[in-house]
Amino acid sequence: MTDSSLPEGPVLHGAYEISSDPARIDAARVHHWLSTDSYWAHGRPREKQDRAIAGSLNLGAYHRETGEMSAYARVITDYATFAWLCDVYVDRPARGTGLGTALVTAVRDHLGPYGLSRIMLATADAHGVYEKVGFAPLRNPDMWMALGRQ
Repeated sequence: MTDSSLPEGPVLHGAYEISSDPARIDAARVHHWLSTDSYWAHGRPREKQDRAIAGSLNLGAYHRETGEMSAYARVITDYATFAWLCDVYVDRPARGTGLGTALVTAVRDHLGPYGLSRIMLATADAHGVYEKVGFAPLRNPDMWMALGRQ
C-alpha cells in the first residue's frame, strides 16, 4: 500500500505546506540539493536519484505563496514492519524556521497508522532535529550490521 496523501491532507507549518503527493516532487531540485549540498549524496547521479524517488515514499514542503519546493524527505518502507528515513534536506533559505522538524513529524505521523516496528535513520549533524520527534540513539548498536559503504 502506497497511500500518496497524508492522513488528514497537507500539513501546514507557517508559510509552508507539507505534502506526500508524488506529482508535486521537483526531482531536478531534489537532485541538485542532494548532489551538490549534502554530505551523504554529494555527486549522486540524476538517474540514480530518479530511481530512488520512484521507489520511495516522498514528502515535500512547499512555500504556500509561490509553490516552490523548500524541503524534501524520502522514506523506504514495506508499510508493515520497517522504514528507513533518508535524504532529508531543507533548502538553505528555509532553515531555522522549524521546517525540518515539521517535515520529520509529518513523516512520523504519515507512517503511524501502519504500526511499523521501527523507523531508522542515520545523521552526522542533525540529532537535535530528530530527537524532537522522538528518535533516539540505538540501545544496542553492536547488534546492527551493514553491507556496503559505511
